[in-house]
Amino acid sequence: MKAQSSAPASGPAAANEPVVVREDIGNIAVLTLNRPQARNSLSEAMLEALSQELESLAADKRIRAVVLAAQGSAFSAGHDLKELTAHRADADGGRSYTRHIMQRCSAVMLAILRLPQPVLAAVEATATAAGCQLVATCDLAIASTSAKFCTPGVHIGLFCSTPMVALSRNLARKHALEMLLTGDMISAADAYRVGLVNRVVEPGTARDEALKLARKIAAESAAAVKFGKEAFYRQLEMGIADAYDHATEVMVKNMMARDAEEGISAFVEKRQPTWEDR
Repeated sequence: MKAQSSAPASGPAAANEPVVVREDIGNIAVLTLNRPQARNSLSEAMLEALSQELESLAADKRIRAVVLAAQGSAFSAGHDLKELTAHRADADGGRSYTRHIMQRCSAVMLAILRLPQPVLAAVEATATAAGCQLVATCDLAIASTSAKFCTPGVHIGLFCSTPMVALSRNLARKHALEMLLTGDMISAADAYRVGLVNRVVEPGTARDEALKLARKIAAESAAAVKFGKEAFYRQLEMGIADAYDHATEVMVKNMMARDAEEGISAFVEKRQPTWEDR
């Protein structure tokens, strides 16, 4: 089953092409960035299409995990600088439009974090600036050995402040700040070393490996995964005592849920559990 975004790609050759393509493979949704002629830059249309797809997925109980992939020679080159620069001619020099785009991008990143289903990035090529932010924001990431990552804004006098939010929450501080201050490109192996990606695989296999991992997650209780993902991000922003208080309440709520009762009974009885929404 396939569902396509209504937002067209920019450029005459791609006027009728959706900028984000959704494909459902069993209970896994694959969202593919489909603006290869613009290196999958996060244009206003791309952000709108991603927002719509994420909103739809949040309400889709059939889907248990999401894979985010990309067509072409780049995973994503970040914001569409041509689109932003075109608004320099606005009365305010483009301030309002720039704020609008940054807010839309931030909303997409937050939507990924708030999605009930885990989101796995499948990265075959270069992810830069907000494209690197997108990878860092996904719950998990699989990168091929041909993938590269950087936050190069410093080279053009535009510090990657919004990508910084995701990087600083996923990498050790010094690793994150080195990427931000130097703008240096790092390899997939280094991205694994600093914690930006979970696994590095052979070229051309990132999507398949992400699907394999997604299926493993999808086999678990959807209710437990939802409890866990939400609690994980909430407790990260808390002090340790508050984090334990919050986690305790989540454990109690989770324990009272039907899937926990079923899972514990199945463990005791040495059988496979049957989850509620199967």
